[in-house]
Amino acid sequence: MLRTTLAFFAGAALTALAYTLAPLFSSPPPSPLISKAAQQSLAGVREDMAPHLADFMTGDVATQRAILDEHFFAPRIATARSLYAVDEQPLEIDGVYTEVFTPATGIPAPNADKVLINLHGGGFAYGARTEGRLESIPVAATAGMKVISVDYRQGPEHRFPAASEDVATVYRHLLQTYRPENIGIFGCSAGGMLTAQSVAWFDAHDLPQPGAVGIFCAGAGQYGTGDAAVITKAFGTALAEDGAVAYFEGQSLDDPLVLPQGHPEVLKKFPPTLLITSTRDGALSTAALTHQQLVEQGVRDDLHVYEALHHYFFADTDLPESGHVFNVIARFF
Repeated sequence: MLRTTLAFFAGAALTALAYTLAPLFSSPPPSPLISKAAQQSLAGVREDMAPHLADFMTGDVATQRAILDEHFFAPRIATARSLYAVDEQPLEIDGVYTEVFTPATGIPAPNADKVLINLHGGGFAYGARTEGRLESIPVAATAGMKVISVDYRQGPEHRFPAASEDVATVYRHLLQTYRPENIGIFGCSAGGMLTAQSVAWFDAHDLPQPGAVGIFCAGAGQYGTGDAAVITKAFGTALAEDGAVAYFEGQSLDDPLVLPQGHPEVLKKFPPTLLITSTRDGALSTAALTHQQLVEQGVRDDLHVYEALHHYFFADTDLPESGHVFNVIARFF
C-alpha cells in the first residue's frame, strides 16, 4: 500500500521521525574514505533533533513542521547563506507561491536566458519555504543561475496530483519567457520524486520537456526497496517505514504519473537526467534502477553515488562532499 511504500520520501524533513530511539543513540561505523566532517554529519542531525523527538512524534503536522523548520532547517539555511551569497525574493506565479534565488554577483551573460526550477523535499508534507531555500541557495550561487523554488501543495491538506499541477502551472508560465531547453528542474527526496512525476505529467499533458532534470536522493520508483533497505537498516540510516503519506492516499503505485520507473514509454521521454545518491541512502536501489532503465531507453543519464553518506547529506552545505555535489549539479545544468 502507498501508506507504507511512500513513507520514505521524508527527506531531511523526516530525519527526526526516521530514527527511533535505538538508532538515535547509536552510531554506524564511519568510513575512512569520507571527510571527518561528513563522518560527524549524521551525529549532528541526531543531536539537533533528539531533544524534540518526543514532541515531533506526538505532535500534529503543524507542530512537526514548526520543529523541523526551527531546529533542522533554520541553522542549516543560516550556514548556507554564510557560504553562498544570493539574493532572495518571493514571487507568486499564477497563484502558486515561489521564491526566486539569484547569485548576489549577478547572473553571468551566458546564463541570462536560463532558469532552474527547484522542487523541495519533505515527504510531501514538510519543507515548504525552508527546504526549498536550503536546496536552492548553493545551487544558484554555484551554477550562476536563477533558481525558482516552488511551494507546491502537500498533504495532509491536499492530495495527488496537486503538486504536479502546481509545478505545471509554474512551468507553463516560464515557457512564456524561456525556451523549454533552457529550463531545468531538480529536487531532492520527495522533490526528486516530484521531478520524475513532473516529466511524466508534462508528457501526459502535451507540454514540451525541459532541457534537463536532476533527481536527487530519490529515483523514479520506490524508495527503501532492494538492497538499499537492508543497507540502511544495517547502518542505522533507514527512514521510517510506518505512517501514512496522506498526499498519496487512494493512488496506485502502477500509475506512471505516480511512479514512472518501470514504464519505458514514459522513461524514454525523459530529458538528460542527473541522479545523485549515496551508499547509505535508502534511495540507492531506486536511483540505480532508474539509471539502468533510462540508459536502456537511450536517455543521457549521469549517476553519482557518494560513499558512506546518508539521505540528503548535502543539507549540511559546509561538507567537502556537499561542495562536490553542488559543482556536479552546476556543471550538469
